[in-house]
Amino acid sequence: MKKILFVASEAVPFIKTGGLADVVGSLPKYFDKEEYDIRVMVPKYLCIKQEWRDQMKYVTHFYMNLAWRSQYVGILELEYDGVKFYFIDNEYYFAGPKPYGNIYEDIEKFAFFSKAAISALPSLDFRPDIIHCHDWQTGLVPVFLKDSFQNNPFFQGIKTVMTIHNLKFQGIWDMKTVKDITGLDASYFTPDKLEAYGDANYLKGGIVYADAVTTVSDTYAEEIKMPYYGEHLDGLMRARANSLRGIVNGIDYKEYDPETDKYIVRNYNAVNFRKEKIKNKTALQQELGLNVDPKKMMIGIVSRLTDQKGFDLIAYVMDELCQDEVQIVALGTGEERYENMFRHFAWKYQGKVSANIFYSEAMSHKVYASCDAFLMPSQFEPCGLSQLMSLRYGTVPIVRETGGLKDTVEPYNEYESKGTGFSFTNYNAHEMLHTIRYAEHIYYDKKREWNKIIDRAMAKDFSWNSSAKRYEELYNWLAG
Repeated sequence: MKKILFVASEAVPFIKTGGLADVVGSLPKYFDKEEYDIRVMVPKYLCIKQEWRDQMKYVTHFYMNLAWRSQYVGILELEYDGVKFYFIDNEYYFAGPKPYGNIYEDIEKFAFFSKAAISALPSLDFRPDIIHCHDWQTGLVPVFLKDSFQNNPFFQGIKTVMTIHNLKFQGIWDMKTVKDITGLDASYFTPDKLEAYGDANYLKGGIVYADAVTTVSDTYAEEIKMPYYGEHLDGLMRARANSLRGIVNGIDYKEYDPETDKYIVRNYNAVNFRKEKIKNKTALQQELGLNVDPKKMMIGIVSRLTDQKGFDLIAYVMDELCQDEVQIVALGTGEERYENMFRHFAWKYQGKVSANIFYSEAMSHKVYASCDAFLMPSQFEPCGLSQLMSLRYGTVPIVRETGGLKDTVEPYNEYESKGTGFSFTNYNAHEMLHTIRYAEHIYYDKKREWNKIIDRAMAKDFSWNSSAKRYEELYNWLAG
């Protein structure tokens, strides 16, 4: 029986700001329980809902040295969906209305969390073979483990995996402060260890000291070895290339299931979508005040409205796109200029464009189920989950070929009748527009071909089962 501990700053259903929480909360359920004992450790934030906090059971507490301070560490536990979750408690660090705040506070908060996660193990009666760390917030776990804990026989031989969910966020702060916070020896702050461009970098420390490094798609694993995507760490990624692998994320197929989804007007499946899916479209058209027309091609967007997600491309050709026979439904919040851009076009093209500048789980399900196509022209995309949801709902993705988008959406080929979506290569607005118009042409002029694309899309399996298999291979390789 292999024992694995996930250490992360967030996990569904307790606390979530992004896709990281979905991975950490969902993936552990999909491992073979006979062979793997997988547990999860996260901070006990005060902003976790009371209903969860009421279910947590106190395990123990102790005091731990963090450099020159002595800090309280409480441990609570809760079993959810057959997985044991541990919560590290310290109100000084984990108070506040959201899990992350100012970076200078977060730097100390996650140094504390990383050390506390390791320090808690002897009192848990659980010695993991592998500690699986997620993103910069846990980057110091492999570093601390190699440092102050190595003299203790309990910790010797524990392996670490560092998973990069988005290389853009690295946990960078000035070296003097980080030395003071962590109490790590000066020898750790050299260019081959935690130092990067004059500062200390948590994620870099994790990548240097972990036994294996993963990221969330094969293509992204290749891309981050290049300067364009490497966020100043491409040299390190090349140096660690033999320990680096990409494993694509999955989605929870029980939660995202058009056949049972409680948020949508009409349930459907891969057999009856031709008749039933369209009823979701007309219902959404009515709800959002769009012109009700079941034949009109509807393009959905569910996203953070940021540059990373390609909204500068959309903004550039939005007026041209609105001349076409399409409707556009956007859902999400983000940079003000993109929020206002969608509001402007919703005003200018009433009945054609719907701008929903908020986030709602229910509305996102309606968009996935109702639209004909889903637009995701990301500048970079480590994995991406929206395109996986679109495929699941038979909503044809139109994506840029980058990261996980390239790995999960097979471009349509009309000569071989293959593919599950449409894609373009260069980060260029008119190349995107051309691809959207090609999709319109297939939708309006070759309806049977369009339906076959949906058939293939809905037959794909991007559930967590296939990801779990690849992580199992990694754990077996590491733990021998």
